[in-house]
Amino acid sequence: MRRQNVLVLWLADSALDAPVVAWSKWDGTGEHHMAGDEEVPPFRNGVDALEGGWRLFQASQLNPHYPGVETQTSYLKYEFWFEQLVDPDQNGDAP
Repeated sequence: MRRQNVLVLWLADSALDAPVVAWSKWDGTGEHHMAGDEEVPPFRNGVDALEGGWRLFQASQLNPHYPGVETQTSYLKYEFWFEQLVDPDQNGDAP
């Protein structure tokens, strides 16, 4: 039975080829512990994830910035969700 791996990339801006600033991964097979605390992201940008066999299934809604909030910290705005369907016996190496 195929399982779903999920990858969330937060990019520097709304373009899919923008650099990754944060990420999280979850392994639906239960065989690998995946996290987003490694020093180097799994991909340089969202296009690299697509080329790596991940399927984009959600991008965050683009909301305008309000005047005066440029220096406030908040959530990471440019969030992209990817999935990879794998067979558990393939150890998550193939889509």
